[in-house]
This record gives sequence, C-alpha cells and structure tokens, in this order.
Amino acid sequence: MASSKEYLTFILDQLSELDGVSYRPMMGEYVLYYRGRVVGGVYDDRLLLKPTPTALRLMADNAGRLETDVPYEGAKEMLAADVDDPALTCAVIRAIADELPEKRGKRRTDA
Repeated sequence: MASSKEYLTFILDQLSELDGVSYRPMMGEYVLYYRGRVVGGVYDDRLLLKPTPTALRLMADNAGRLETDVPYEGAKEMLAADVDDPALTCAVIRAIADELPEKRGKRRTDA
C-alpha cells in the first residue's frame, strides 16, 4: 500500500518547527530529509525514523516504550514515530541528523 499525499502533508505539518525538512517520492512512499540527511520516511502511512543511539534513548525516555517496524519486506527495523507528540518527534529528528555523517560530495574523476 502506498502512502497518501494527505498523510505526508499531515506529517510535514507536525514537523513544521523544523527548518530544512524535505522529502523525495520513491516508489509510492516518501523519504524524509532533514538538513540534507536522510532521517526516515513515510511508509504505508507510517512515519518511520532511523534508529540512531540518541534517537533510541530519547524515544525510550519520553515515550516509555520503543516501537519498531519495517518499511518494506527485507528492510532493517526503524523507529515508529509518535506522530501525536510533534515536539518529541522533532527532537528525535534533530538527534538523528546530528548523529549522521555529513553527506559526501561526488568524487571528480579527471580524464
């Protein structure tokens, strides 16, 4: 089942306190970027985030439990975000982006 554009709009509204959130459609789903880094995505109308150490700790400390799910068959588990708590979700996304490495530029090859 593909994610709806309406659900994506809802998620983007929930993340409105974050500057620099963008998305890219991919095979009926949406990959989410924050400050140029992939932090998660919208899969089957669910917001799933990368499970970095700080994100795991924040979710466990504030939500009291960790829920995980896979975006598609064969994928690694990701954190199921609590979309009813936008402040927590934004804090988790900031933490994820801080832990991910800078995007490396493309290598130039001289002929």
